[in-house]
Amino acid sequence: MARGIARAVSFGGRATAGWCSYRRITVAVCLGNLVAALLVLRSLTAPGSFAPTAPNRGGGGVVQYTEEQIKRVEESIRIRREAEPVELVQAVKKLRKVFAREEKRRKELPLVLKQKISYDILQRLQDLGDNGSLAQQREIVESWRTEKLKDIKSASTQNQSNLDLSSEETRLLKRALEFNWHMLMEDIGLWIPEEVTHTVHDDKPENEPEEEEIIAGPPLSPQCNAELHTDYDGAAVRWGLTHHKESAADCCQACLDQAKNAKPGELKCNIWVYCPSEFGCFSPDKYEHKHQECWLKQADHPKLNFKDKYSESYRDAHPTAPVVVPWMSGVISA
Repeated sequence: MARGIARAVSFGGRATAGWCSYRRITVAVCLGNLVAALLVLRSLTAPGSFAPTAPNRGGGGVVQYTEEQIKRVEESIRIRREAEPVELVQAVKKLRKVFAREEKRRKELPLVLKQKISYDILQRLQDLGDNGSLAQQREIVESWRTEKLKDIKSASTQNQSNLDLSSEETRLLKRALEFNWHMLMEDIGLWIPEEVTHTVHDDKPENEPEEEEIIAGPPLSPQCNAELHTDYDGAAVRWGLTHHKESAADCCQACLDQAKNAKPGELKCNIWVYCPSEFGCFSPDKYEHKHQECWLKQADHPKLNFKDKYSESYRDAHPTAPVVVPWMSGVISA
């Protein structure tokens, strides 16, 4: 028994030693590496191996898109490109180029030259006076532009124009007056509003009584002598900017109370002026007159500032003036 085992061990040892030689082990390892390389190469070159992938929301690797999904994505991209407003984009690009050119031309005109132009035009407008209409102002400005262009064109490149300009400044001014006149007016701060013609159409039937305007608040006392669309002049007893009343009746009563309680030597109110409009009331001064302003005034001989409507000549000189006088006033009867 022992001999058989020993013989078997001896035979197995020889067999193992014969099989596991260095050469055979090296060949086996090389074959294994070759098989692994072939498997990797096959997986890389197989169809769909380059399909887009997306992270798996569950955290378990990546998700591969199918060919149908890829086709849908490509179709969506194609539709979006075809729906792009090409004409609109091109129009915007053209406008940007135009604005860029205008901005470049605007910057080319020196600031000193713009100041000379504004001073010259301002002097022409001052010569017109405060009573000039908008049409006269526009005519003066346009005549200045025409004269200046004529002066520039008639002058040679060596000579200077009446503005004492260099040849380069003369060239820039000529181009601005011919092609960029409105932009130049904007740069020097010159703006003349368009003249608006108000036409009142009276389409009421004849002999129809006028509708009586409703005055908000309590009825006014006959002593107030209220007059709608009227503004009386006088020395201010109480400044209306900081003196507001709920109604015209309250404003009139404030005038009566002030006259009754005035101290010796103080002015006694005999004129009240009230702003009943919720949108405020126009006045040629620099202040903004708001709803419910109540002015208390005094005048030995009350004089009207405005009555019913502002004249056309007045509205020409004051473009923000409305057609109808918004104030209401009254002269307190003794």
